[in-house]
Amino acid sequence: MGVTIRQIAEAAGVSRGTVDRALNNRGRIRPEVAERIRKIAKEMGYRPNQLGRALSMSKNNIKIGVILQSAETPFMHELLKGVEAAREEVDSLGGTVLVYKIPHISQSDTISAMELMREEGVSAIAMVPIDEEKVKERINLFVEEYHIPVITFNSDVKDTKRLCFVGQNALQCGRAAAGLMGELVGGKGKVAVISGYSTNTSLSNRVLGFQTEVEKRYPRIQLLGPEYCYEENPRAEKITEKLLEQYPDLKGIYLTSHGEEGVCSAMRKYGKAGKIKMIANDFMGKNYELLREGSIHFLIGQDARIQGYEPVMILFRLLFNGEEPERELQYTEIYIRNEYTIPEV
Repeated sequence: MGVTIRQIAEAAGVSRGTVDRALNNRGRIRPEVAERIRKIAKEMGYRPNQLGRALSMSKNNIKIGVILQSAETPFMHELLKGVEAAREEVDSLGGTVLVYKIPHISQSDTISAMELMREEGVSAIAMVPIDEEKVKERINLFVEEYHIPVITFNSDVKDTKRLCFVGQNALQCGRAAAGLMGELVGGKGKVAVISGYSTNTSLSNRVLGFQTEVEKRYPRIQLLGPEYCYEENPRAEKITEKLLEQYPDLKGIYLTSHGEEGVCSAMRKYGKAGKIKMIANDFMGKNYELLREGSIHFLIGQDARIQGYEPVMILFRLLFNGEEPERELQYTEIYIRNEYTIPEV
């Protein structure tokens, strides 16, 4: 067996995408790094056959489908940049990436998107799923009967035949938020949880991780909710107003999804901005601005671009080289920032 891209990447201490760009002169890589990779490849006896593979791939019309839920949120806009970067790479080797955007979270639209992808002749699908039985059944149908491999990203459904998952360890994210909140509120008082959708496993696992860790470490904290804002600022604002009216002694809010502007608007309206401790997610939209002004106390971030880029490239490597994913669960890094760690503009 010949030397693989993965073996070269491990020897060079870089990603497989970096090796691919270096060996195929596709730019976006420092010249000294590219030269070092090419030297290692030569020493290992790498014999490229990329042209033949690319021609074969083009001849067989191999396509990769991508399905996005909540496509209009700031996080998904950032994630899409990773998808587009992967699409450029796949396109350069004769492949095609089709992207289908679903504005909200919808079982019927998800199933329709999968069927549309099948009609378009895709060879594999990367998708943001929802935790609904009909969607799970459809994933299994695609894998077992249609022989179309499926990768989930951002949100997972473990009890299916999906190939692997790329995204944040949401339980760990929720636990991290619990530890931060516990210290912020002095380990006691009322803390509300606001989420996006109950059927998004990433969001529901953040809630679960937060709840279990608070109950374990901070028994004097009284948890309220979760309430669901469907990742819409107006709904998040109304939920927060109701909470502030009902619980004037509220000490904290943990927001697992998009809706930050709505929550902060309500707190300003009631004179509670900065007084109620707030933890939110992701470094985009107006979150840094809200962090600077003190409405948000901590942001927990994840690598959106990698979540968009890597699922497409995993499927590309599977179809292009027969290369299986390294792990079933490919978690991205969790980052925590406060007002003192915001990057300079």
